[in-house]
Amino acid sequence: MSNPLNLTSNLFFFILTLTILYAAYTFSTFQPKQTNLIFYVHDHFTGDHSTAITVAGKTGPVSNILNFGTVAIVDDPVTEGPNIDSTLIGRAQGMYINSQLDGKGLYMVFSVIFTGGEFKGSSLEIQGSDIFTMKEREFGVVSGTGYFRFVKGYGIMETEFMDIATLRATLKLTVTLKHY
Repeated sequence: MSNPLNLTSNLFFFILTLTILYAAYTFSTFQPKQTNLIFYVHDHFTGDHSTAITVAGKTGPVSNILNFGTVAIVDDPVTEGPNIDSTLIGRAQGMYINSQLDGKGLYMVFSVIFTGGEFKGSSLEIQGSDIFTMKEREFGVVSGTGYFRFVKGYGIMETEFMDIATLRATLKLTVTLKHY
């Protein structure tokens, strides 16, 4: 005669094994989505419609962003194309800190907040080094909200236009994201 404990134990382990196999098979099929974006950030430190301002530095808030130790706050328009008049899809809000002794490198941390287009209401958190004398610079996408919840990724920043005399620039950001 069989022991009821052995039958119960065997049934329990059989069900547990099936559950583990099912979970392993199901969870492994959850693949993250990949989204590729290209957008443009218009950075204007001067003029009637300036979108960036220095707030601290060696000579106080009148410091130039090109000087080591200067901190700037930005609220730049983000557009679909390189022209400032192209479709506005969001704002890049955050700060730059000139963190390179020769003044040619910024540490940047900002949010790209999508206010229009397919990703309206979502945001990306961008962080990294911007050595603006280089043609291409890589940065990290460390977080996101809305459509980009649980995002991780990277981007390449290229300078489309720069006028050092007036401190105006247009930056092309090509971003690759993995998210669920």
